[in-house]
Amino acid sequence: MRTRPENYIRHLRAETFPAVRKLPGFVDASILSRPVAGGVEFIVVTRWESLDAISKFAGADPEAAVVPAKAAAMMIEYDQRAKHFEVIE
Repeated sequence: MRTRPENYIRHLRAETFPAVRKLPGFVDASILSRPVAGGVEFIVVTRWESLDAISKFAGADPEAAVVPAKAAAMMIEYDQRAKHFEVIE
C-alpha cells in the first residue's frame, strides 16, 4: 500500500493494533515502510496462530484485505487481497 504517513502509523498504533490484540489467535504485528515517489509504501505483517484464526477475523474469504474505511481514506492505493504464509523458522 502507498500512503502519506502523517496519520497512518498513529492510526495503526492507536486503533488497529489494540483492536486486533484482543482477537483470539492474534500473535503480533510489524510495520515495514520505505519511501517511494508520491508517498511512503507500507507493508503491515501480522502473525496469527492459524489460518482458522485469520478466517475468524477476515470472514469467509480470508484473502480479502480487511481495511477499515478510516484507514483506506489515508491511502493512495492498497492491495485488495492479502497473502498468507506459513512461518518456517
